[in-house]
Amino acid sequence: MAGLNVSLSFFFATFALCEGARRASKALLPVGAYEGFAREVVGAVQLGACCLEMRMLVELGPWAGGFGPDLLLTLLFLLFLAHGATLDRALANPTVSLQEFLMAEASLPGTLLKLAAQGLGMQAACTLTHLCWAWELSDLHLLQSLMAQSCSSALRTSVPHGALVEAACAFCFHLLLLHLRHSPPAYRVPAVALLVTVTAYTAGPFTSAFFNPALATSVTFRCSGHTLLEYAQVYWLGPLTGMVLAVLLHQGRLPRLFQRNLFYSQKNKYLAPRGKPALASGDTQIPAKGSSGREPGCRSVDGPHSS
Repeated sequence: MAGLNVSLSFFFATFALCEGARRASKALLPVGAYEGFAREVVGAVQLGACCLEMRMLVELGPWAGGFGPDLLLTLLFLLFLAHGATLDRALANPTVSLQEFLMAEASLPGTLLKLAAQGLGMQAACTLTHLCWAWELSDLHLLQSLMAQSCSSALRTSVPHGALVEAACAFCFHLLLLHLRHSPPAYRVPAVALLVTVTAYTAGPFTSAFFNPALATSVTFRCSGHTLLEYAQVYWLGPLTGMVLAVLLHQGRLPRLFQRNLFYSQKNKYLAPRGKPALASGDTQIPAKGSSGREPGCRSVDGPHSS
């Protein structure tokens, strides 16, 4: 349990340092610089460092520390609850930034700046986490420091299957984000944390279930076993495809590219009344006998749905 206590201390220290950096940058920087760059860098550092430590626990904990899957999944769920509560609306995921761009909610320069900030933050997280492991504060950190020289690939299946797994994870993740984007954080944060936990349990043995191109690039692209192109197909193309499909399914179109709905027809929920034709001058209308002043054959007809 000493290794677990060290990892828990690492998580608490990461959250505390990143929260201090957020408060300092918010106080010192203009609002645009903080929201467009600094917030994304700090959020990526926090997410990347915690995911690296969590990945170390998943890989070494079962046989070096005796940790069961129930403990690891519970810890992962609590971590993403804490992320959702402290990231201060930072995205820390390139596909989420690109989703905002495709939804016409962010400009191209702002999106590119966020992508650069996320990549920088993930690289900083890797450097700081490896430095912490080098201190060898626990047996798990000692083993991880020794194994860091020849890291193992997170892709443990074929490239097409891995790309499909990452696309499916990203599709579910982005569809949930789109469905809950106007919901209060009290509902959205636990739902996202639960989905991340479920996808990590189901897809983790195949690709580690990153569905975050910046995180995957910093963690596994330098590991042997696959080429850069194969990694890009799985961890870049897969999540991007899943995100685009989620936006198409939810919106019926890509708002940045198309104005017309490609899949769903828009129909009025109200019936349009059909107008009564005007009588020509000189025409007379004689009510039939016994018709009590009503036109023969006249019925109430509803108007058609407008397309």
